[in-house]
Amino acid sequence: QVQLVESGGGLVQAGGSLRLSCASSGRTFSSYVMGWFRQAPGKEREFVAAISRSGSVTNHAGSLNGRFTITRDNAKNAVYLQMNSLKPEDTRVYYCEANTGTTPVTAPIMYDRWGQGTQVTVSS
Repeated sequence: QVQLVESGGGLVQAGGSLRLSCASSGRTFSSYVMGWFRQAPGKEREFVAAISRSGSVTNHAGSLNGRFTITRDNAKNAVYLQMNSLKPEDTRVYYCEANTGTTPVTAPIMYDRWGQGTQVTVSS
């Protein structure tokens, strides 16, 4: 029912920045907790960040050490991931995913993947 389109990925050198965007076609976008996850080939889905329905509460993976920031703009049906100080280990496909709950939890099982993802590649 809901379509999510991720964009903004690309090739960047270590230490650089990227801003990922996720556009939703759903008219009920604001009713979803939104999260960013990433995945390497053959690996499990990894939590990156999540944000509450209103955007007032966020949850970021501690392993990122504050390098990434999730935001949303419900008026634009969009969620963003600002990525700074990128490292080669950040190289992944990044997915924007929706959660029908009310809390920006970290568990991948609580989110639904409705987009194709966007590739982020960080070179040394």
